Amino acid sequence: MQDMIKIPLKRNDKVALKAIPGHFITPNSHVNYYLDMTTIKSRLSEASEAAKELCAEIDPSTIVDTIVCMDGCEIIGAYLAEELTKAGVISINYHKTIYIITPETGSSGQFVFRDNIQPMIKGKNVLLLMASATTGQTIIKATQALNYYGASISGISAIFSAANSSMGIPIKSLFTIKDIPEYKAYAPEGCSLCRDKKPIDAFANAYGYSSL
Repeated sequence: MQDMIKIPLKRNDKVALKAIPGHFITPNSHVNYYLDMTTIKSRLSEASEAAKELCAEIDPSTIVDTIVCMDGCEIIGAYLAEELTKAGVISINYHKTIYIITPETGSSGQFVFRDNIQPMIKGKNVLLLMASATTGQTIIKATQALNYYGASISGISAIFSAANSSMGIPIKSLFTIKDIPEYKAYAPEGCSLCRDKKPIDAFANAYGYSSL
């Protein structure tokens, strides 16, 4: 792997995306950059700043009852709920506050919400919060699961997104493909890196990467 590239958010350099060039295998694709969001998701000050910037991207008229956090974004989700409340975003919850939850992943890869969590999504307006939206597969699975449990998707927010929308829903992200123009994601069966016999550097998922 090559040296890491640090990409500060243009409007707030307290938030920075770290990109490592290479050949990485993710659950849904092969990519030529691993996007390291560890400090954004885990460092208090950076998670707080990221939440402020994500809040600024969300229309104040959006109704948010529950934030469903994917990819280990629970800390950002808690701060985002606080920022949305300050901004006057409406919640129809009886107690006028926002739930922050995360799904469980079943043995076959589907997302599951246990009985004690289901009242927080059934009939609720849900904001889906993700670290990365690349192929859109995770959004599709999450949306299908939330629809099954009776939720409505009021918005999608992400730290990084390679697309502007998914399933007709706009994705509000801090970083886009414009920040990393060389970023490429390939279907496993059509990976140019594999075709060029570039060695695999690591397996990667929402929790991090493991070098080979």
